[in-house]
Amino acid sequence: MHADSWALKAKKLGLRSRAVFKLEEILKRTKALKKNSLVLDIGSAPGGWSELVKALTPSSNIYAIDRLPMEPIDGVQFFQEDILNIDEIKDIFLLKSKFNLVISDLAPNLTGIRSIDEENIFELNIITLGVAVNYLCKSNGTFIIKTFQNSMLKKLRTEMEINFNLVQTYKPAASKSKSGEIYLYGEMR
Repeated sequence: MHADSWALKAKKLGLRSRAVFKLEEILKRTKALKKNSLVLDIGSAPGGWSELVKALTPSSNIYAIDRLPMEPIDGVQFFQEDILNIDEIKDIFLLKSKFNLVISDLAPNLTGIRSIDEENIFELNIITLGVAVNYLCKSNGTFIIKTFQNSMLKKLRTEMEINFNLVQTYKPAASKSKSGEIYLYGEMR
């Protein structure tokens, strides 16, 4: 399989992944990232999103969590841990309800069995949504999550609408056209 133009561009620029272009587009369109932000990156490995946030707003404090290892990034505190154990990470737990932005590029390992994959994606999205709601600042918190266009998308969007005043859907240009991935953006006011 050959690399697409976004993957080649990421490699040429020395970026960790092509996913940075997806987040960059959403951040530009929503203006969700502000100077001095407190950011939580869920499912952070290989670190492209944390790296982008740090490059765009060097004064932001970024906390990243993933079960997979991640090469260090200056100015990013990384914790190799399962999202289910986030409350046990003291440095992050002490910031509960204070994050301005929660971002998640988290996805489960796919089995190839549509019904199982859709259920696993939804379950992981709901866990991530719960973390975001608990850790975001209620007055100005924003949330960006990767999910997939499937039979559970409407249900996930409904769950987000319960917790956020504004919910929008994005399909960034860097997302492969054949890919079912889609991004939801939630804003508290």
